[in-house]
Amino acid sequence: MCTLFIADLHLSEHEPAITAGFLRFLKEQAIYAKALYILGDFFDFWIGDDDPNPLHQQIAQALMTLKNAGVPCYFIHGNRDFLIGSRFAKESGITLLPQEKVLEIGKNRILILHGDTLCTDDEAYQRYRKKVHNKFIQRLFSLLPLFIRLRIADKMRSRSQHENQYKSDAIMDVNPQAVIDTFKHFNTEWMIHGHTHRPAIHTVNIDDKIHYRGVLGAWHTEGSMFKVTDEKIELIHFPF
Repeated sequence: MCTLFIADLHLSEHEPAITAGFLRFLKEQAIYAKALYILGDFFDFWIGDDDPNPLHQQIAQALMTLKNAGVPCYFIHGNRDFLIGSRFAKESGITLLPQEKVLEIGKNRILILHGDTLCTDDEAYQRYRKKVHNKFIQRLFSLLPLFIRLRIADKMRSRSQHENQYKSDAIMDVNPQAVIDTFKHFNTEWMIHGHTHRPAIHTVNIDDKIHYRGVLGAWHTEGSMFKVTDEKIELIHFPF
């Protein structure tokens, strides 16, 4: 059996084709997997588990159906949905993981993460990330009325899109030294992440030993997943 990894779906009520593609993916591919790992930015934004958005309820039911069929689902927070908490986890049956997790599949030790922590050249983003991951700030945000939280989220997304227009591709990609340092820290041969929306498998030479960095694609016009078995690791794109 295989283990599947996806990221950066950015599910939203404004993108019904992506939602339909994900639900089809669950029924036609994930149902046959050993496990499914979602590596962040599953939703385009998340203002709290108490948001009554019908899309969230639809997705929770679909994930619970997958779990009840015997396929566990694990989740690592992204930069868009880092506020997903225990309530949604319970409703959907997913297991929340820390920001980095090492898996052993066959002979491979694989580090999984969202990927934004590797983009250290984007200093403005890293400062923002540090602020919004502050538990006190998150608690204050959760106490605000839903409509105010939604306005804040919309404003932050608009600001991010505007600022990213003026950032170079290199700044928004991973930092090579950060990648090497992360490989050394976790002592893995493989790393799989999302965030950058640049699907590929990169080789990284560290002390004359080849390591592999797999990058998932965003689900803009097609699906993207890593399929991992005991024998091989594949990056696969597929139509919705």
